[in-house]
Parts: sequence; structure tokens; C-alpha cells
Amino acid sequence: MQPTIIMRPDIPDATGKVDLQVRLSGLELFWSHGAVRKTFILLVLAAVWEIYARVLGNPLLFPTLTDTLISLWSSVLNGVLFERTWASLKILVLGYGVGVLLASALTILAINTRLGTDLLETLTATFNPLPAIALLPLALIWFGLGIGSLVFVLVHSVMWAVALNTHSGFRSVSPTIRMVGCNYELKGLRYVFKILVPAAFPTILTGLKIGWAFAWRTLIAAELVFGVSSGQGGLGWYIFENRNILDIPAVFAGLLMVIVIGLVIENLIFKTIERSTIQKWGVQN
Repeated sequence: MQPTIIMRPDIPDATGKVDLQVRLSGLELFWSHGAVRKTFILLVLAAVWEIYARVLGNPLLFPTLTDTLISLWSSVLNGVLFERTWASLKILVLGYGVGVLLASALTILAINTRLGTDLLETLTATFNPLPAIALLPLALIWFGLGIGSLVFVLVHSVMWAVALNTHSGFRSVSPTIRMVGCNYELKGLRYVFKILVPAAFPTILTGLKIGWAFAWRTLIAAELVFGVSSGQGGLGWYIFENRNILDIPAVFAGLLMVIVIGLVIENLIFKTIERSTIQKWGVQN
């Protein structure tokens, strides 16, 4: 493998001049990839899990990673875990989508009118501190034991995080960029989508990530309650059901699936959006 040359402006050579290049070995080049380092961290955590569980020796309290993976594979083969996961993801996409659309509408109104700004600031100050799961009892009364209640709490968990970050990003757009839109006589939605959204997209993407994380954990918590109430649900009900029968490896398998889905969405979907937008535009390295 040929050594790779990278820029290093901080290392002087023997003559006292600054050497702008340094050669990396194959191992150093391999370690320079973020995916490699993250995989290493995950492997270390997996080893710590396995060693701790074996030293503890109490599978009802903390099963080994091996037993958890066996239970996970068994649930995948019989289709139960896929069925529960698919049920959760369908509701998640629906609630997340509605929350993002409402947040977008509220933010567009806020950036174009003073009344809209006051409305957004008042609503976020009032409802953002309120945990979404705390609204679940009201949602059960208003919408009953069904998808409507879950969507309601998901919209609440997504809407304010996305709206706050989007509005903050819009307000941080430099006056120079704003004047470009004015010179092209862009107004209303054309001004928002052609000028503000590209300039503020890093902040918007951060809000989308935060909203997704809030929605995912709110959904799992809400499904635990729905499992108690109606005996149905997705991954949350899968975890609750196996806890009741003391199948602790299956409980950990459900939790592991929640983590895996989070890692996949973060590193596959959001990273792909980031590479194709803000990195491509030169907004971020």
C-alpha cells in the first residue's frame, strides 16, 4: 500500500522550515476513517457488556451479549421482531412527518411576520418544556387507544425542536445573503426556500435530528403504556411483553433493536443528507 500524503503545517523540518506534508502508513490511514474508530468503540462496548454479564452471573438481572444476540436472531427468524419494528416505524414516520410540516408552517409564518414570531415564541415557551409523554393520558381520552394518540404525542415531541432550530437558523443568516434575495426580488415562499433554507440548512438538519431522537424515544415509551392498556403495539410492547414473562434476553434484544435503528437512521439517512447538501455546498467540512 502506497503511503498517503496529508497536509501538516505545524511541523518544521531539519532546516527550520515548515514541512507541509507528512506520509501516513497504511494503519494510520485505516485509523483515520471515522467509521473505523466508531466500529472500534462499539466493539469495546460489546466486550465490556459480555465480560460484565459473565462476571455478574445473573441472567435475570443482566444477560450476556451472546444470549441477547441469540434471542434477537430467534425473534428475527420467527418474524415477531420485524412485525413489531415495522408497526413502530410506520407510526414514527407519520408522526414525524406531521410534526415537521407543522413546524415548517409555523416557522415560515414567524420569519415573514412579527405576529408569527410572537406566536412561535409564545407557543414554544409554553409547550416545549412539557414532556410529550405527559400528554399521553389526555391523548388517550381525546383519541382513544389507537394510532391517533401516538401521533399526537409524536407531533408534540417533534414540532417544537424543529421549529426552534429552524427559526434560529433563519435568523442567523447573514445580511449579505439576505440582500442577494432582495436583489433578485424574491419574496414569500420563494425567498424562504431559495435563500433562507440553503443558508440555514445545517441548523435545520440539527433540529431534524433532535426531533427524530425525541420522537423515537417518546414512541417507545408510549408503546409501553399502550401495551399495558390494550395489549398491542410495536417495539415498546415487545419489550414490555417479554419483561412480564421474565425473558430478559428478549428484553435486551428489543432494546438493542431500538439502538440499532437509531444508529442506522443517524449514520445512513442523516449522514447521506448531510453529505449531499451542506458538505457539497461547502457549508461544512
